[in-house]
This record gives sequence, C-alpha cells and structure tokens, in this order.
Amino acid sequence: MSDARGAGVLRIATRSSAQASTQARSVADALRAAHPGLEVELLFVDTTGDQRQDVPLHTIGGQGVFVKEVQRAVLDGRAHLAAHSAKDLPSTPADGLVIGAFCERRSAADALVGSSLEQLAPGAPVATGSVRRRAQLSAVRPDLDFRELRGNIATRLSKLPEGGSIVMAVAAMEILGLTDRIAEVLPPERFVPAVGQGCVAVECATVDEHTRSLLAAVDHPATRAAVEVERAFLATLGSGCSLPVGAHVADGRLHAFLADPGRGRWLHADEPLPGEPAAALAAAVALAARMRDEVDRP
Repeated sequence: MSDARGAGVLRIATRSSAQASTQARSVADALRAAHPGLEVELLFVDTTGDQRQDVPLHTIGGQGVFVKEVQRAVLDGRAHLAAHSAKDLPSTPADGLVIGAFCERRSAADALVGSSLEQLAPGAPVATGSVRRRAQLSAVRPDLDFRELRGNIATRLSKLPEGGSIVMAVAAMEILGLTDRIAEVLPPERFVPAVGQGCVAVECATVDEHTRSLLAAVDHPATRAAVEVERAFLATLGSGCSLPVGAHVADGRLHAFLADPGRGRWLHADEPLPGEPAAALAAAVALAARMRDEVDRP
C-alpha cells in the first residue's frame, strides 16, 4: 500500500465520535502549540466497537474493539499518530507501535447521571455497558436493576431510564462540557476506574523517531508513570481476563479491584507504591498476582 502521509502534514487517526474527535483535536492543538508551524490533520476511522453498537462490549472482544482500526491507519501509512482513550488500549502493546505520549489526565472517576446512589429507590434501573461498573455498584447496591447500555455519549444520555441512572466517565463529561448533568461523582478509591481512564494515549510507529520526538512535547510524565503502573497491573492478569477489573494510581497509592461475581469474590486493594518507577511497576505486578490467585482459589 502506498504511504499517504505527507511530509509536511502530521495526520492523527481517531474515531469520529464527539468524545474521540474532541480528544484528538486537543492533541493536535497541543502539538501545534509546542511546534509552531506544524500542520496537523485528523483522519477519521470507524472501529468494530462503533459499527456494532447493538452488541454488549464483552461479547465482541472487550478491550481493543475501539482501537484496532485506528492503529491500522498508522501501520498501513495513512496516518502518523493514533489517538485513543487510554482505557481502550489493550495492556499488550501492538506490534510496530509505541505509546509516544500519555497526555495529562483528566478526572479518572466514574459518575452517576440521573440520581445519586442514595436517591435510587430499591430496584431502580441503572444502565451501563461495563461489567466493572456493574460489579462495583452491585457490591454496594445488589438490589439495583442493571441494564445494558451502548452508543455514543449523546445516545447514552438519551437512554436515561425513568427513576434511574446511567454510569459515565467524568472525563467524557468534562471533554464535552456536560458536567452539569452529573448527579454524583463516585469516589475512585471505592469505585475503582478502568486502567488509564481519563487519559488520552497517542501511538506512533516504533521506527518513526521523528514523530516520536514531536510527541515528547505533549507527554505528561506524572500521567505516564501512573498509567504505566495501572497497565502493568492489568497485563499481569492476562489479556484473556474477562473478570471485572480496575486499577487507579493516585497520591502514591495503587487502588485495585478484581471480582468474580458468579462466585461471590469481590477484592479491593489499596497499597502504597515505591517512589522508584521500576519498583512501582514491580509492586503492581505482585499485587495483581496476589489478587488473581485469591479470586482463583477454590
């Protein structure tokens, strides 16, 4: 396939949803600010997750369904960069690509839109497409009537059930200026977010040293350090792990969640992290191994 990347134009592949395109534009603006005169364009790509919005995420592959086609645009030469919500990226790096930037993180927390937990009546409906969110809320409120929810943010907001709530990422609401719709922000130390939630990750080709050097200007070291620890935790559980899982680094601590609701296993952890990066990664790996063994025990 011919390489369509112009020498003077940096192209960013992204999904076309309002959230994804807004995130990609923020990356483009940051790159232009860091490198005056740089021309940046967006290339919109439809993903499997976008095309199959009538199917629960966990039945069509879960992690990766929103990124593979965007990554392919870089690998086949149509774009220089692939911009993603970091939580959508599998913990195993894609062959030929490297994460050149973890952009500064927004809020990693989840939120309820509609009614707060306290306001929800017994048996009230709560809609979410996330098995993690469902598991965490059901551990606190097993009486709730959980319903499947898919679609872009506008579609999900339009499906707010009467007398109930939907669960959204605070960062998504921030990006689109919709935080006035939030009824309650769920504390992330208790309702542990998805790995990488609230962060935009930008990939480029491993061999593209020039583009990687441009990305260095928008990489946020503190965010990178936190998200890499979270990703190490998830990678240790294995790419085939289909159980509800969350991990979030804040204030030098790793908050983690792993559950097997079918067997009544609900594990939370809150551990301090060593200050040295390699030691922090090792601590995340060790914690994931312990939690995996605990949830797997007979």
